[in-house]
Amino acid sequence: MFPGIGTVVNVATVLIGAGLGVALGHRLSQRTRDVVTDGLGLVTLLIAILSALAVTDPALVSAIGSSAPMLVVLGSLLLGGIVGSLLRLEERVESIGGWLQSTLTKEEGTAERRRFVEGFVAASLLFCTGPLTILGSLNDGLGRGADELFLKSALDGFAAMAFAASFGWGVAASALTVIVVQGGLTLVGVLLGDVLPDAHIAALTAVGGLLLVGIALRLLRVREIPVADLLPALVVAPFLVAVAATVR
Repeated sequence: MFPGIGTVVNVATVLIGAGLGVALGHRLSQRTRDVVTDGLGLVTLLIAILSALAVTDPALVSAIGSSAPMLVVLGSLLLGGIVGSLLRLEERVESIGGWLQSTLTKEEGTAERRRFVEGFVAASLLFCTGPLTILGSLNDGLGRGADELFLKSALDGFAAMAFAASFGWGVAASALTVIVVQGGLTLVGVLLGDVLPDAHIAALTAVGGLLLVGIALRLLRVREIPVADLLPALVVAPFLVAVAATVR
């Protein structure tokens, strides 16, 4: 199989799942759609917690000590959040969603636009910030196979169905984000080879897990955390691990 096959399959499952979700969503009451979204939020929270526990990964602890991992995660979120807010990433992602809504659909009105944008933003972040996205895409590019992305594709297909039942076609538009993010990471794997040690991967996974917590809180309507503004934390995390390992 060729590098990138995992992303191709992932995009296909997102589109199929979103199409089924839209078809099913029109037959469901608003209450039922809310329950579906709540269930997805709870499952996302579970996945997020399991990912965040990578902060205790033996490779990370061995590289920077037992007390530093928490500080690395905290520093990544703080520095990443500052950078993201200065760049207004959340605003820009929502603007992209609004443009796609007006381009790809004929639905008009503030409520429909907001629904489309929310579906696009939430689905894009859920599909592209998890550890499977990073590890799977890099391994696919490195020629190690796309097993992780195939697993992610199955999960994303069901998630897209649940999302689209509540948010509509904005979820299908997130396939474009999947192409850009996973395709880019796969290309990085092809060009650079294996550049991330296990400790760096663990830090990325832990930070990604906390970003998923933010998505879960949004889905559960607890708090509208600007998760997109925190995305630079994924870049900061490996850098802080390298600094901490050097200082140690």
